Amino acid sequence: MKDDNIQRNSINWFPGHMAKTRRLLKESIPLVDIVIEILDARIPFSSHNPEIEKIAAAKPKLLLLNKESLADPSVSGAWSDYYSRLGYCCLFTDLMTGKGVREIPVKIKEILSDKLSRYKEKGMGGRPVKAMVVGIPNSGKSTFINRMAGFSKTKTENRPGVTRDKQWIPTGKGLDLLDTPGVLWPKFENSVVGENLAITGAIKDDILDAENIACILISRLRNTAPEKLSERYRLGDSATDRRLSDFELLEAVGKSRGFLLSGGSVNTERAAQTLIDEFRSGKIGRITLELPTGSGQQ
Repeated sequence: MKDDNIQRNSINWFPGHMAKTRRLLKESIPLVDIVIEILDARIPFSSHNPEIEKIAAAKPKLLLLNKESLADPSVSGAWSDYYSRLGYCCLFTDLMTGKGVREIPVKIKEILSDKLSRYKEKGMGGRPVKAMVVGIPNSGKSTFINRMAGFSKTKTENRPGVTRDKQWIPTGKGLDLLDTPGVLWPKFENSVVGENLAITGAIKDDILDAENIACILISRLRNTAPEKLSERYRLGDSATDRRLSDFELLEAVGKSRGFLLSGGSVNTERAAQTLIDEFRSGKIGRITLELPTGSGQQ
């Protein structure tokens, strides 16, 4: 398995663009009242950018754990308890369907209640709250802003790196949103973080090896949800058979789908892409790859 391929490609992911984005965030922080960080509910630890934590340390923060409908609900409950213990306000959302969106303005008013009271005392009660929206690529930032604004104000696609510059969007709900480009950090100190970001689509697929990513995903699923992996691809006991390598299990996935080449060998590239796509779309099941332990890894 070519684990080093993910690490190398992750480190070199648009370093110039990331430096520009960090400068943009630093310049914009004094202009906002609150920071809304959008995380992936399947990988809350890996999708939390430590660069944003440093830049926004002095501002109140609301965490939106997006793609909730793809995550294991029992594990989401554990993450909610974890963030509460740390003193963070968090909401679980599904921004594609709008689930949880109505709660966001209410939660923002709760977080900023003291500040809003001071504004009212000064005769500034009608002043809109200014919020910066941040997150890794493909986290759902543009979808969130479009939901809040009520119509398409920003370009949104199901691939990383669409938003390229900052823009202010009024929502008509007493809230002005500052959209920013998705940003990855220049180096992953923990290789698992880079792997999880690749699995969930935060890193561009065209710079990564699909078979490599699929084998890493299989390794994760064998530990977190072997029964779901077995059921989806009719693998029987193979998912828990440690005598089989992750690549051999990928071959078994290909065979179960009939992805055979001339001569009877398995088209593992097609099997890999199918596995990745079906994980990302939730067809394998609701799966969370991380538990809120000290390391953030499951």
